[in-house]
Amino acid sequence: MNWNQVEGNWEQFKGKVQTQWGKLTGDDLDVVKGNRKQLSGRLQELYGKSQEETEREIDTWLGRH
Repeated sequence: MNWNQVEGNWEQFKGKVQTQWGKLTGDDLDVVKGNRKQLSGRLQELYGKSQEETEREIDTWLGRH
């Protein structure tokens, strides 16, 4: 799967994203609106990880869906 599919079907993927990263709130997901860069930035803030780490996690998550 690629990010374009997630972005295009954001409403369907929000729950899966929130399951993966439980610190994300519904408000966070509404702000992200499928924007990968915004998701990565929010994950960096919430989990105290580097951009490289969050991008790797997103790629791994994409590979499983």
